[in-house]
Amino acid sequence: MRNALNSLKFNKVFKFNKLIKATRTFSLLLFISLYGLLLTGCQGQQETDSNVDTVSNNETETNLETDKEKDEVAVEFSYSFTDSLGNTVNLESKPERVVSLVGSYAETWILSGGSLVGVTNDVVTERGLDLPSDTKIVGTIKEPNIEEVIALSTDFVLLTTDVESHIKAAEILKQSEIPHGFFKVEHFEDYLNMLNICTDITGNKDLYEKNGLAVKKQIDDIVSKVNDKDNSEIEILFIRAFSSGAKAKHDDNMACKIFNDLGTVNIAGKHESLLEEISIEEIIEEDPDFIFVVTMGDSEKALQALKDGIEKNPAWSQLTAVKNDRYIVLPKDLFHYKPNARWGESYEYIAKILYPEVFR
Repeated sequence: MRNALNSLKFNKVFKFNKLIKATRTFSLLLFISLYGLLLTGCQGQQETDSNVDTVSNNETETNLETDKEKDEVAVEFSYSFTDSLGNTVNLESKPERVVSLVGSYAETWILSGGSLVGVTNDVVTERGLDLPSDTKIVGTIKEPNIEEVIALSTDFVLLTTDVESHIKAAEILKQSEIPHGFFKVEHFEDYLNMLNICTDITGNKDLYEKNGLAVKKQIDDIVSKVNDKDNSEIEILFIRAFSSGAKAKHDDNMACKIFNDLGTVNIAGKHESLLEEISIEEIIEEDPDFIFVVTMGDSEKALQALKDGIEKNPAWSQLTAVKNDRYIVLPKDLFHYKPNARWGESYEYIAKILYPEVFR
């Protein structure tokens, strides 16, 4: 009996000890697990913080790069040139709202790849340029409306030295801190210089090649063919006719420069009085090989004025040029208005008349 009781007591103690041991083991494992989770959480937080710092740093670097790019764009464009009055024109940003107060300059700007927000009415009446419908007409070449120019938020204005009102307009533009430049285009070289400046501004130098240097090559080829030809000098008379009369023109004229380059002699150079008033006596004395006429204003009225003037003299019909059908009225678009990219056509037009055997 005693042995049985001792055995039962032993079993109870054994089971109790075993339970205590198991409890201790479980507690230890639970502690280890919680400690491991704590370490993992800290490490994860560090990695998260690290990732956040990395993203933050990347965003900061990106923002710095963006700011740098903006700064670079802001200072990317800076251009200066000397205009035809000797003024230094400084452009601190690329012009986007340009106004031209001369029709031919408007065309040159377009040939340079630029766009216009304002032009004078000669763009329509003389050159017939196809412009966007929202392009503003800001008066005439001689009477531009500067208030309208300023109202267009203009950032660059093209002016000419040949019109007095443009000189006055420049003072107002200067006070309004609107950049502007003067140009004087009479001969092809002047046009080429202006085109070079304009394409510098627009950044379209390929158009300088296309609308400038390619035209120069065309002119040079024509002139070289004339220079290679062994012929006596050709005498010409160039007349500018208008409704109230006519005057001979000499070297200062665009067409006369073309005649000179093509080897002719203008008789107005011998008789400067012709520059003031056409004298039939002096024309008869020189009896030029060709007489060329270009009209100003209303062409019909200008030609009628010639008929009612020097052509009424009986001696007129006996001139060599008239008898040989060499009394020629030239097209205004090539010989009165600046032909710009068509300057080569102007040279070719005259060359074919003077030297038909060479230019067929």
